[in-house]
Amino acid sequence: MDAFYASIEQRDNPDLRGKPVIVGSLPDKRGVVATCSYEARRYGIHSAMPSKTAYRLCPTAIFVRPRFDVYEAVSSEIRDIFYDYTDLVEPLSLDEAFLDVTENKKGISSATSIAEEIRERIYKTTMLTASAGVSFNKSLAKIASEHNKPDGITVIPPDAADKYIEALPIGKFFGIGKVTEKMLIERGIRNGRDLKRLSEAELVGMLGKMGINLYKIAHCKDDRPVISDRERKSLGKEVTLQEDISDKCLMLDILKSLSSIVEQNLKELNLRGRTITLKIKYHDFHTITRSISASYMINDADVIMEYVKHLLKNTEAGTRKVRLLGVAVSNFQYKQNWNNEQLSLPFH
Repeated sequence: MDAFYASIEQRDNPDLRGKPVIVGSLPDKRGVVATCSYEARRYGIHSAMPSKTAYRLCPTAIFVRPRFDVYEAVSSEIRDIFYDYTDLVEPLSLDEAFLDVTENKKGISSATSIAEEIRERIYKTTMLTASAGVSFNKSLAKIASEHNKPDGITVIPPDAADKYIEALPIGKFFGIGKVTEKMLIERGIRNGRDLKRLSEAELVGMLGKMGINLYKIAHCKDDRPVISDRERKSLGKEVTLQEDISDKCLMLDILKSLSSIVEQNLKELNLRGRTITLKIKYHDFHTITRSISASYMINDADVIMEYVKHLLKNTEAGTRKVRLLGVAVSNFQYKQNWNNEQLSLPFH
């Protein structure tokens, strides 16, 4: 979906249409941008940016508090459309999913035709636009979906994949943020063609585990299936920051925003978990995780944050600059197995 939360706000309030809209914390509060309209993005505003910074970049922006119940309802409408074509739907979030349409319910031979039909139905049903990527594996479809936004479609057939990847700017590869992009460009790696000159070992030496994924993407290798009914091991949200930060108060603001998104996704899937995990990637790409398990099931953002605060104290964040933050919940039970439990925290 295109600027999903902001587009819903503009749809529901005509006064917001054509204006820079920011969904997230108000600028006079501690907090961050959840998402923003394309009009706001022209000012350099992006998700996870402190709302105060967004206000400085665009004082005329209109700040709107999130309405996750509305976003979930619209997401459900869109997902129902997907299931008219295939049961192989793998949601990534409220506004994004993989579909395997190799064999589809309507017997349509062209994946591109299906994508266009789905986009048209989404607009007629919700009055919102969607972009699509069509290809023969997940990585390429994901990259393609970002190429022609908003309200566009990009197709990467097998015989064009190598050429497409070779011409792709390095910053467009999934998982590469501004800091990594700058580092790679400084080393002469500006696009997929440059990336393909490096061995997997060289990329791992530079980027750690991310190097394995980049090597596969650069060579159009991705055999992961679309899995619709797998039992989730964990559910989380992470963000790569535009700039490395050392301000722990800002880190907590970002982690609070991530915890809220995790809460919404847990509730959407009727899940609670016992284990909270904090993920941090430092400025030098060294990645750590810290986990703690509770004696009860959790799906509340405030409770998640109490554990996250405790975990953050056991890291070097603040003394070392941070470029990625993530929060995850795992060790699940489904809703029908929930028990009434006393909520208590094992620390102060």
